[in-house]
Amino acid sequence: MSEEDSEKYRAPALDKGLDILELLASTDGGLTQVEIAKAIGKSPNEFYRMLDRLVRRGYVQRQDGDRFFLTLKLFGLAHFHAPLRRLVSFAAPVMRDFANKAGQACHLAVYDRGSVVVIAQQDSSTYWALSIRVGAQMSLFNTGSGHVLLAFQNDAQRDRMMAEQLRGGNEDGVPEGLIERLDEVRDNGYESMNSLQTAGVRNISAPVLTVDGTALAAITCPYITPMNSEAPSAEDCVVLIRQAAAKISEIAAGQ
Repeated sequence: MSEEDSEKYRAPALDKGLDILELLASTDGGLTQVEIAKAIGKSPNEFYRMLDRLVRRGYVQRQDGDRFFLTLKLFGLAHFHAPLRRLVSFAAPVMRDFANKAGQACHLAVYDRGSVVVIAQQDSSTYWALSIRVGAQMSLFNTGSGHVLLAFQNDAQRDRMMAEQLRGGNEDGVPEGLIERLDEVRDNGYESMNSLQTAGVRNISAPVLTVDGTALAAITCPYITPMNSEAPSAEDCVVLIRQAAAKISEIAAGQ
């Protein structure tokens, strides 16, 4: 397309919206309306309505009175179509291998706009196991998957995720000690915690990482202690789930 044709088909309102999204995507800590105006070379009045629409549609979030942040909605849109299906296809054989070795079920979950969402489930190779249905939504604050997804983010991303969880209205606030727990999870490379939803279950979770070390997903084993003394222990499953997460990360990254 020639430069003349490019100008002919311009959409100024769309350009303004994209300028705002691209600017906020490249900025940590958010920007005020004045700072946005200065960065894109326009007066605040020129893009106020566009910024308001982006906030109302959930692409931008207003915090601390006058600062605007990019939400994770674009991330969710990008990963809940073809890329998401590819992730599930990459993970499926690895999850089956885990279930065969561990004798336990496992599931794969991602973050989407204030919730942990299960996108794949693998049943145990034995008669008994706890399974989580695909599409189930869970809390970031009190699940192994949620802890892993929060722990392996930068501070700004983590804050946005937690703010979105709180806006959902199902939490009274950030649980006491959560931030310290997330630091431990990141240091250890996994989460292992008693389920806060089901007695007798231990959630063992590990991150599926992007090349920059950010959690794209979490793979979790809802571990149930078997009566067979020769069956893999919880400690064995920690090793196996971390190996599975690393394998999915490598495949997803094309390594």
